[in-house]
Amino acid sequence: MSEGTELGFRWRTLVHRWAAGRSFHCEEDTVSLSLRFDLTESGKSVTVRFMTTKRLLVAFMTDGRFLRGDQLATAAAAANAWNTEQLVPMLSVWDVRGPRPCIAGVCTLPLSCRMNQQEFDALASDWVEQARQMFTRCHQVFKL
Repeated sequence: MSEGTELGFRWRTLVHRWAAGRSFHCEEDTVSLSLRFDLTESGKSVTVRFMTTKRLLVAFMTDGRFLRGDQLATAAAAANAWNTEQLVPMLSVWDVRGPRPCIAGVCTLPLSCRMNQQEFDALASDWVEQARQMFTRCHQVFKL
């Protein structure tokens, strides 16, 4: 078990330090921290929004583009293929109180888990790398 502090007590500090160490600019509001990175392979960018629920730290990732109706089946197939190949459900077709669905990645951690900065850095960097691969694949292979 890690010697770190419970994630729920310091997730904002962990995210800020991790982002600063990778030269990601963080934008903060009362409920979340957001950062953006470019996908050089496709010329697009991905936003990662860190926020909490009652029990979880959530990293919600999107490229900000909405799906057209004729893209829904392809997006569902892309999500199914990614989740099956990676063995970790992460990609979905998402429609949360928005005007149209989008493709989104979601990663979570229990707020009760204990992590130090180094452990969080490794995990958050892995999430971003997964998002980079996932969205690049959606753009290049599935034309989403």
